[in-house]
Amino acid sequence: MAMLLGIPRKCLESKLLRRLALPVAWASVAVVIEVSHLTKAYGAFYAVNDVSFQVGKGEVVGFLGPNGAGKSTTLRILAGFLGMTSGKVVIAGHDIAEDSFEARRQLGYMPEAVPLYGEMRVIEYLKFRAELKGVPRRERRARVEQAMAEARVDDLAETLIHKLSKGYKQRVGLADALVARPPILILDEPTAGLDPNQIREVRELIRGLGERHTILLSTHILPEVEATCGRAVVIARGKVVGEGTLEELRSRRRSSRARLLLRPAEGAEIGTLRTWIEKNFSVRSVNVSEQEGLWGCEVQWEKKVEDPGAALEELVRGLVGAGYGVREATPAKATLDEVFAQLTDDTAKLEDGVEGGAG
Repeated sequence: MAMLLGIPRKCLESKLLRRLALPVAWASVAVVIEVSHLTKAYGAFYAVNDVSFQVGKGEVVGFLGPNGAGKSTTLRILAGFLGMTSGKVVIAGHDIAEDSFEARRQLGYMPEAVPLYGEMRVIEYLKFRAELKGVPRRERRARVEQAMAEARVDDLAETLIHKLSKGYKQRVGLADALVARPPILILDEPTAGLDPNQIREVRELIRGLGERHTILLSTHILPEVEATCGRAVVIARGKVVGEGTLEELRSRRRSSRARLLLRPAEGAEIGTLRTWIEKNFSVRSVNVSEQEGLWGCEVQWEKKVEDPGAALEELVRGLVGAGYGVREATPAKATLDEVFAQLTDDTAKLEDGVEGGAG
């Protein structure tokens, strides 16, 4: 039937989907965040410079970069709080510039510094926020209670916000992002300023939320990405410098370390081996330990070593020539710290070179 009680079917479907808090385009959208050539300039300074990336439905993606890389600027544009100089952002099928209201309805945004009203009780604040976000009156209490439960602040519902610790204020901010039941969450440095126990608790919350929401998580803390994210976008100086799963990022970058398993040369001592390697090869550090009659050796190459594979081959030849039996010689897999350092350092060198060449 094209019509029902004189109301067009399209109208009914739209109203029903809104009643269920499901975005109209959500069921048919695979890529829910699409950023294309995003640029934000302040005069001659580019806070974000031609950034492009996508986030698929159900993903938890880390938006990773050093302080000042452009992470918060990008997220503010995605959340509709800041205009762009050029480019395009589409949230669940809605262009943030042309259909800002519908785009913003699809997401919950938690800024780095959560703006809270300290004189309000937790439940009062969240009811107020739910009303601002257009949650129907009859659903407001249930939504607030669910958000408090998900953020684990339900036992503090009647507590004045100014009496809460930094960690619990962050949780209230997270409950605020959840109260309208958005399918997408954008979280900007959610563990900033928290102690180790609070950081662990917030990470557990994010892992749980990742089962029900698409999440874009901004951070400069590498363990946070490893603990919560399946994929990462790395940004430095306003530009995307790497993207992929954590395993893909590690595999694309060279490791600065190698591991060897050795049969000791006759009469050799661990201290002598360490000194010999440090003297004859370009290593930053050498660690040697005894392992059931064999010696385990881990070396870290100096930054000037451009080809760690060739350096390892040279080390193996030297060890064999010195009478050691080399049972294993393996380049260590790059850590996320090494990947991050190489990506951001490469970008800095490139841009410094361009600036220098320009005079």
